[in-house]
Amino acid sequence: MEDLRVRDIMSREVTTLKRNDKLTLADDIMQLGRIRHLPVLGDDGKQLVGIVSQRDLFRGALASALGYGKHAQRKVLDTLFVKEVMSSDVISTTPDTPLAEAARVLVERKIGCLPVLEDGRFVGIVTEGDFVAMVARKAR
Repeated sequence: MEDLRVRDIMSREVTTLKRNDKLTLADDIMQLGRIRHLPVLGDDGKQLVGIVSQRDLFRGALASALGYGKHAQRKVLDTLFVKEVMSSDVISTTPDTPLAEAARVLVERKIGCLPVLEDGRFVGIVTEGDFVAMVARKAR
């Protein structure tokens, strides 16, 4: 594993959001794609400006905590924009980062993903699931 880099396991084809997308879009993408983290890109489509996680959606949809049904929750999500709930202080990595270092950051920071930036541009994401998939492949 010491020779492996983030580029060896990261996902390059990543669904992303824009700041002014509605939270209903984020929720739909997460549910349909079984995705837990969505990078948010700036207007140029290259710069990472934030990330939305399932946790952010739960915070944004406080209606569920108030006991409202699914329909009411969806109405609340439809009134909120990604920029209102996204985390903008994002910890990222590079494609050349050793996997052991990326794994250490995930564990120490208690986060589920690291957006991958190359020359300041968003190029992919590495998640806990990528590490699990790598171990599963090696176990075959």
